[in-house]
Amino acid sequence: MKPLRRRSLLVALGLLSGCAAVWAQAPGATLLQNVRIYDGRSASLTDARHVLVRGEIIERISAAPIAAPAGATVVDGQGRTLMPGLIDNHWHTMFAAPPLGLILQGDLGYLTLLAAAEARATLMRGFTTVRDLGGPSFALKRAIDEGLVTGPRIYPSGAMITITGGHGDFRAPHELPRQIGVPPPIGGALNASQLADSPDEVRLRVREQLLLGASQIKLTAGGGVASPHSPLDASTFTEEELRAAVQAAGNWGTYVGVHAYTPQAIQRAIAAGVKVIDHGHLMDEDSARLIAEKGVWLSFQPFVDDGFAPQMPPSSMARLRQIFAGTEAAVALAKKYKLKLAWGTDVLFSAANATRQGALLLQMNQWFTPAEVLAMATGTNAELLALSGPRNPYPGKLGVVEEGALADLLLVDGNPLDDLKLIADPQRSFVLIMKGGVIYKNLLAR
Repeated sequence: MKPLRRRSLLVALGLLSGCAAVWAQAPGATLLQNVRIYDGRSASLTDARHVLVRGEIIERISAAPIAAPAGATVVDGQGRTLMPGLIDNHWHTMFAAPPLGLILQGDLGYLTLLAAAEARATLMRGFTTVRDLGGPSFALKRAIDEGLVTGPRIYPSGAMITITGGHGDFRAPHELPRQIGVPPPIGGALNASQLADSPDEVRLRVREQLLLGASQIKLTAGGGVASPHSPLDASTFTEEELRAAVQAAGNWGTYVGVHAYTPQAIQRAIAAGVKVIDHGHLMDEDSARLIAEKGVWLSFQPFVDDGFAPQMPPSSMARLRQIFAGTEAAVALAKKYKLKLAWGTDVLFSAANATRQGALLLQMNQWFTPAEVLAMATGTNAELLALSGPRNPYPGKLGVVEEGALADLLLVDGNPLDDLKLIADPQRSFVLIMKGGVIYKNLLAR
């Protein structure tokens, strides 16, 4: 069955199941009339514009009316805001919603079915692209790209690579010792996390993920919250091990990003050539200055105690409170040193928190203007994605509304530059959702 016919079948099934407001149209031509554009960079909207999408590309933007091509879908925006689709730069496609206990059962088939449902929900929240920072998302990505499943573009890392006792090692004591080169029984079988305890083993694990289709590589350079054996102050990989990962990824034209909270973990990773620090909540002045000097990206998450933390053991909750306590200072340092700041959510193990993806973006409004927040989640996040170079699974411009860019677009009922709360209510605010020129939601259809 051809991809477009399969897409049509799935859309029909969705309509029969009562999802009449959510639909997909094969990429042809779409004319969006009378819209004001937020372009992914600017601090203001344009005056009324007309936008022609042909295939998956924004072909033309004009202040003057555009004649609708034959057979085109025409949408009258009536002055609404047209903006790029949102990008989450730290998402876990496979593990955002299911509880940890279910994941540890190791049923990859069932977890993939759950993740497919969550992928559709992610797109319906207006997130047209995610950078997946750990998990076996390759099969789901393929199904989405082939039109079998509805969901966002996925930049997959594959398994996050860690050390014995590091963040991502969920083994129980009876599962020790491990022979070098042998993966852990659950995380390894799922390809959720892989252990590497020498430079040679790091190279092996990196190359495995690249073979599977990783667009970038993730290592855990320090301790974390959710894992049972990794205190936050622990630095995991040696510089030699980190450098082995950077070299292996660089040979494939892509980069390494690391999970790191503390100054030592951050500084060691940068010394090894890592290009992205995810988190950084416990960094100090020297770490922030080094990030700035080396032009490294900081992919940040607004971790605050808002009452929505998932249930975890007491030791994990204690570590989470340390992260909460560091958030304000980390933001202040990022602003002081003008760091290249990306944004992501890092939702794990909580179906309720997954639904709050837009609300977590809204939390950045505590420290940044609506224009700065929207730029982070669109044009700026897309710049980080481009670090994948030839491993970029979606070559083309993302995160912007301009001629020649990929047509990942949201039509918003209101002006998010004036009222950023609109992004936290996607069901009502986003009247049209398009990815790659395909319309998946259109509340203005006649």
